[in-house]
Amino acid sequence: MVDLQSQYQKIKDTVDASIQEVLNSSAYINGPYVHEFQADLEKYLGVKHVIPCANGTDALQIAMMGLGLEPGDEVITADFTFAATVEVIGLLKLTPVLVDVEPDTFNIDIDALKKAITPKTKAIVPVHLFGQCANMEAVLEVANEHNLFVIEDNAQAIGADYTFADGTKKKAGTMGNVGTTSFFPSKNLGCYGDGGAIFTNDDELAHILRGMVNHGMYKRYYHDVVGVNSRLDSIQAAVLKAKLPLLDSYCDARRKAAEYYSNAFADNPNIITPIISDFTTHVFHQYTLRIINGKRDELHQHLLDKGIPNAIYYPVPLHAQKAYQDNRYNETDFTVTNQLIDEVISLPMHTELDEEQLAFITKTINDFI
Repeated sequence: MVDLQSQYQKIKDTVDASIQEVLNSSAYINGPYVHEFQADLEKYLGVKHVIPCANGTDALQIAMMGLGLEPGDEVITADFTFAATVEVIGLLKLTPVLVDVEPDTFNIDIDALKKAITPKTKAIVPVHLFGQCANMEAVLEVANEHNLFVIEDNAQAIGADYTFADGTKKKAGTMGNVGTTSFFPSKNLGCYGDGGAIFTNDDELAHILRGMVNHGMYKRYYHDVVGVNSRLDSIQAAVLKAKLPLLDSYCDARRKAAEYYSNAFADNPNIITPIISDFTTHVFHQYTLRIINGKRDELHQHLLDKGIPNAIYYPVPLHAQKAYQDNRYNETDFTVTNQLIDEVISLPMHTELDEEQLAFITKTINDFI
């Protein structure tokens, strides 16, 4: 699904030298590379504050802690996404409110979002799924009308650009009160272990978050806020600093592969290829098809038999997971999600795909469907 080894070989000398420098200095925690990467990412995103942390799940949790959300507060998010988004809501004893998604973009449905708001709603977590931004202008309008926080889950769309109606452009993750991301190895900007970051333009919130990621300390052994142990280590920061200048080219390579896929499937009536909203670019963390003739599961197995990696993101919606079932939910509220889980299939998507591989994958699928 992701060829990290070939990608590494192209940047091997830079990465190896950076890691060796960390080893030579023994500055493994909060070393120079962490601060340098932080500054580089702030510049790339055009955001005032980047707070590195240990992983993307921690980033979401710490963002919610920093905003002062309290047990019982309702947080609205999309039903069709990875569990980490709702997991942290549960861990903090907040109340998750899951809503349906759009059938074309797979991102949060704005009408469903509006209907879900109650007096207990305190925050919205739009997920920029698979690499393109949710409808942030609409999300922000709803949030402003109801005085709600917006926490962007940007684990899959770092590098994507959003264009507002007035022409203003912002990077994914920088539009809400706070944004979060993951540097899991398979991400468009991935390290060689776990890593994450939080973004904000709010000076006061940034100060709180910086303490929270490090046991609530601003001065060693003086704990001003309740925090956690969630730091990006120096080796991972060194890898990310080496890869960040290449992020746009990585996204371009993914777009090129996606274009090949979409052209190859354009005339197949049983396949719906990814649809890109006109207000966002797509960085294709995943390339996800909808197979609408009922043969998705058969295709999944057929591709595996042919040695072609593929994945079903996601086989069970969050509202149906044992951990998050709730009597408040009705299946009629999740008609799109319940359809998508039977249709979606994600194909290999990374920077190293070549035309021979793409041709083999697409021919295999078209011949079968």
